[in-house]
Amino acid sequence: MKIDAAVCSSARLARDRRFDGRFFTAVKTTGIFCRPICPARPPLEQNVTYFATAAEAASAGFRPCLRCRPDSAPGSPAWELVSTTVQRALKLMRSEREPHSVERLAERLGVSSRYLRRLFAEHLGVSPLSVWQTERALFAFRLLRDTNLPVAEIAYESGFNSLRRFNGVFKQIYQRTPSEVRREGHNRRLKCGVSTKVRLYLDYRPPLDWQQLLAFLRTRALTGVEQVRDCEYLRSFALEGGRGVMRVTHDPERNRLVVEVSGQEGGTGLYLLNQRLRRLFDLDADTAEIQAVLNEDPLLKRQLAQRPGLRLPGAWDPFEYALRAILGQQISVAAATTIAGRLVARYGESFVDDSGVERFLFPTAKQLAEADFTGLGLTRTRANTLREFVDATLDGRVNFGEQSLEDWCTQVTALPGIGDWTAQYIAMRGLSMPDAFPSSDLGILQALGSKGLKAKPKEALARAEKWRPWRAYGAILLWQSLKSGEQK
Repeated sequence: MKIDAAVCSSARLARDRRFDGRFFTAVKTTGIFCRPICPARPPLEQNVTYFATAAEAASAGFRPCLRCRPDSAPGSPAWELVSTTVQRALKLMRSEREPHSVERLAERLGVSSRYLRRLFAEHLGVSPLSVWQTERALFAFRLLRDTNLPVAEIAYESGFNSLRRFNGVFKQIYQRTPSEVRREGHNRRLKCGVSTKVRLYLDYRPPLDWQQLLAFLRTRALTGVEQVRDCEYLRSFALEGGRGVMRVTHDPERNRLVVEVSGQEGGTGLYLLNQRLRRLFDLDADTAEIQAVLNEDPLLKRQLAQRPGLRLPGAWDPFEYALRAILGQQISVAAATTIAGRLVARYGESFVDDSGVERFLFPTAKQLAEADFTGLGLTRTRANTLREFVDATLDGRVNFGEQSLEDWCTQVTALPGIGDWTAQYIAMRGLSMPDAFPSSDLGILQALGSKGLKAKPKEALARAEKWRPWRAYGAILLWQSLKSGEQK
């Protein structure tokens, strides 16, 4: 992948945090690769080479720096510059704990394994297996340094079912064993009875408008499942057969979120939890590129100037959010949240957390297979739509896997009672598709209207055409403009 060496040189010498995760500096004389914000003395330009991703640097034989820790770097926007097929492959690889063969991965993408290998070599310069191994080894390093989980458990959490294989891959990348790295750390695991608390750190490129994110999530917080209080976000969850509670706070001094996970021993799915939270809070967004595009619109430019650090609030689980979006058709956010709370209270599994508080898990499609939606205070038509959606999820007509925005909308609008607004809104927040745009949304039409008149959906679509591929971020800014009283 081609990157501008002159820009990289200036960024690393200035230790510019805006470039953190955008590229990595490999030092030929030491065999180490670093983040551009590394506190070590900068090497001479003739002794360095630049890579767009950590996987490339590791595949070239360089080992990660122990001071700046490339394992903690935000996700690389370089991934978004590659072909759509490679992007889909990367997301599939990150959505499951265990690796799959290239043949199976290619089959799920509808291409040949030979073609998929060629795409990875052409766009990333590495094989799918190299990407998987490097990212998982980097995540394992983070757990070794930031927690006191047993090495065997870290291997499992990172996606390795064989401790021997984990040790081999880890030593190949870091040129030291997991046990050696563990001895260098000084963190402790916190225990509470039969439960554990593990702390994770999620780095991001500044700026991040944390308060705006919390404000958005607060009005939609689901009773019993989510809480937004003061400056923190709490949520109950189930992953890998375990269940627990996460507490997320902001550490602006270090440009990271701090996640405290408490739950039962084992089965917490830390890698998947890490990936889901990065999507929920949109931590890998290329804010500079998004701003450059949206600044072309005067209204959006004013909003961005007032609240820099825009992020697209995602969802913990696509199925959960899809159901909530269907519930929210033609009613207020507050009403939809209230009805969703009834659904959780009636069909969600409950448990008591470490502090003795009763928590609920949002019900799965299987748990809702026989649900009576009419008892939630819905119209019969809306209840039938929910029933059809759950059935379609169970029988495979609705697929939450990687696909294009057009394919998703075609798939879901084929169901009775679901129109383009719902499909686009689920894509926007439930699937984190950055170009989704619910053009018929009342708030969007009001924000784009003038002289007290609403804009028309066709007008909204035409204006948003210049915002591609970041129309979803434009929608968030339009909703914010209504609160600030600015619209045109």
